[in-house]
Amino acid sequence: MTVLEIILCCVFIGLTAWLLLKKVNPPTLLLSMGLVMIAVAAALGITPVGVEKGTGSAFFDLFRGVEEKFQQSIVRLGFMIMTIGGYVALMNRIKATDAMVYLATRPLAFLKGKPYLAAVAVIPIGMLLYLPIPSASGLGLLLASTLYPILVGLGVSRLTALSVISAATMFDMGPGSANGLRASELIGMDLVEYFVGHQLFLVGLTTVVVMVAYYFTSRYYDKKDLAAGKQVYEVQAQSAKRPDVPLWFAVFPVLPLVLLVVFSKYLGLFDTQINAAVAMLVCVAVVFVFLLLYQRNVRKSCDTLKSFWDGMGSVFSSVVTLIVAAEVFAVGLNALDFIRLLVDGTTGLGLGAAAVTVLMAATLFLSAVLMGSGNAAFFSFGPLVPGIAEMFGASPLAMILPIQLCAGMGRSASPIAAVNVAIAGMTGVSPVELARRNLIPMLAGALALLSFHFIFNWQ
Repeated sequence: MTVLEIILCCVFIGLTAWLLLKKVNPPTLLLSMGLVMIAVAAALGITPVGVEKGTGSAFFDLFRGVEEKFQQSIVRLGFMIMTIGGYVALMNRIKATDAMVYLATRPLAFLKGKPYLAAVAVIPIGMLLYLPIPSASGLGLLLASTLYPILVGLGVSRLTALSVISAATMFDMGPGSANGLRASELIGMDLVEYFVGHQLFLVGLTTVVVMVAYYFTSRYYDKKDLAAGKQVYEVQAQSAKRPDVPLWFAVFPVLPLVLLVVFSKYLGLFDTQINAAVAMLVCVAVVFVFLLLYQRNVRKSCDTLKSFWDGMGSVFSSVVTLIVAAEVFAVGLNALDFIRLLVDGTTGLGLGAAAVTVLMAATLFLSAVLMGSGNAAFFSFGPLVPGIAEMFGASPLAMILPIQLCAGMGRSASPIAAVNVAIAGMTGVSPVELARRNLIPMLAGALALLSFHFIFNWQ
């Protein structure tokens, strides 16, 4: 049966990757493939269809399992992610994110005459902005409309400016990250502890390597494009406009992050602890009160708040459904004994937990490149990590941390990633050219991240 299981796993994974390359809808594809794998495993007697409350029919149990996954995900993570999405939508509606980006990018003016330093300085600035705006395409479009004019005005080439804007979203981290939420939930760790105690240090070291890589590769590609006679620089640079809202609105997007850190058990400053959903709801109430005082119009303030509910619905239809579909896909792989096959194969080759971690990180990096989504890649394979770690006797945290971060880096090097397609389209450049600019720095960053992880974090 082992040979058949190996063949089936390879066929289903390969077919899924190929269909994702053909831009088949990821949630529908992952859910369908997961159900087929579960059904095949049951039919061949490998693993029976398993649900908490059976219906008495194996056929109906397949769909009963999907219902259970939706219930579990909404209770466990879904509502939290939906409130984050709703709050981001509200911040966009009142232009608080515009005010925050405007203030955050003003220091770049001091780097006039040093275009490549100005370009790489965008990466840490954008990463800080990514914490309260946990949408790669959303932040990318915002930076492309506000920061891109500043960069080209400082003499930065078009592709260099877009590549560093894309790089600002390379790490899915922080309390607002769906991947970060899922990773912390999988290993049973407090979200803020996972972010502050483990992600930040590793990301900080890796960011320095990525910035150096971008500095030299951008210079190389710009010279190469100039020599080929390509239009490298903007014909006429535009100036970034100040948003038409008070700049103190910039406080609102970072307020949930402040609350989560201050009232976390990781810091231990207060006996009271709150989660991301509570922080978002509290901040919505605070913003609503300030809107009432600022707008002095109850109806207008209530209409503005509607964007919060619309944002929640939008995130449910995108992120939450993707989480459930990817979990069903992971269940299908487990039903075909994927974890056991992977562990047996690697141990048979004399490989340990560290080698498997590298293998999984490379797999997720490549999957994100092919899928154009760090979420789809991590949600599909992330749930397998705790079981693999247990079989190797390794720390789940030590295995999942680099794997989760590498998924986001792979997305930045993907020509079909929403953020790359969106910002390239705004400026009339090819997303393939943009992804090519990102590939070497992302590979260098992934190698550096794994090296730093094994030096400082491996247990």
